[in-house]
Amino acid sequence: MKTSPSPSKPTVKCLVWDLDNTLWDGVLLAGDAVSPRPEAVAVLKALDERGILHSIASKNDPDAAMQTLHALGLDEYFLYPQIGWGAKSEAVKAIARQLNIGLDAIAFVDDQPFEREEVRFSLPDVRCFDPADLPTLPTLPDFTPSLVTDDARHRREMYRSEQQRQAAEARFDGPAEAFLASLDMRLTLFPAGPDDLARAEELTLRTNQLNATGYTYSLAQLDHFRRSDCHLLLMARLEDRFGGYGNIGLALVEQTPNVWLLKLLLMSCRVMRRGIGAAMLAHLIQQASAQGVRLQAEFIPNGRNRMMEVTYRFAGFREIARRGKRILLEHDLSTVPEFPPYLRVEVLP
Repeated sequence: MKTSPSPSKPTVKCLVWDLDNTLWDGVLLAGDAVSPRPEAVAVLKALDERGILHSIASKNDPDAAMQTLHALGLDEYFLYPQIGWGAKSEAVKAIARQLNIGLDAIAFVDDQPFEREEVRFSLPDVRCFDPADLPTLPTLPDFTPSLVTDDARHRREMYRSEQQRQAAEARFDGPAEAFLASLDMRLTLFPAGPDDLARAEELTLRTNQLNATGYTYSLAQLDHFRRSDCHLLLMARLEDRFGGYGNIGLALVEQTPNVWLLKLLLMSCRVMRRGIGAAMLAHLIQQASAQGVRLQAEFIPNGRNRMMEVTYRFAGFREIARRGKRILLEHDLSTVPEFPPYLRVEVLP
């Protein structure tokens, strides 16, 4: 089955807004009675429906700005707002770090040419726009995901839950594994069904950092794998005491009588450091051992997915061959791991 590489410029995952004379008309600190621009609100809501997130990089008084956003009924749309007096490029970097996404998945809109140039110079991967461009943004391919899943429509709420988790972790006094245990995480592993394919395709298109090979597959290709007797298309769903993460993991295994080849292993960046990759690999190692087959995996470095190679290595995979960038790994199955102790795992038939 032919695969295609990840696009060089991903669809925008977050639009970062300036406030004064961008999101709203007027300058807050000048005492203006600011009012939101209708075209800005329309873009805000349209992109939110597509699963594109929003944040703020504004030179303003933080308390006054957030109070104004709350009064306008817009504060709930913005994740990790950066409001202060530092460089806008530093604010954008902080947002990318908090959201755990690449700078090439961020766009920035500001009415000041100087601010756009400062961001463009410091962060050339960030796409910069003038507020005059706002009405056209929803029509651009950069802001048009190939599909919009139910998970996408609830992405902002999922990130809100993640902010609550991060706040709880900051207050937690103890080792990291004890905090993970306190989350009461429940991981469900299950073969993808027809209704899961749109989200599976979205995961291959959106996930770069926690993607072992970077392969992308169309809906038709994924449906072929789902129905194939020679493939396993495995999905992972996670929830904890703060709520659901949605379907956050995907594995594609090419199965022959003697060898299982893991063609794809990926997780949403929202579950980084949750041990989901280790749990999915533990399940596959257990199954391969029970079936008496060799278990191999492909890894293709892309400059950003080093953590996936580390995940394979810690799970006991070792390199057995290399062709160009493609690295072939194998687990000798001499030791069959258990699931991480802080995860309750349910495997559905």
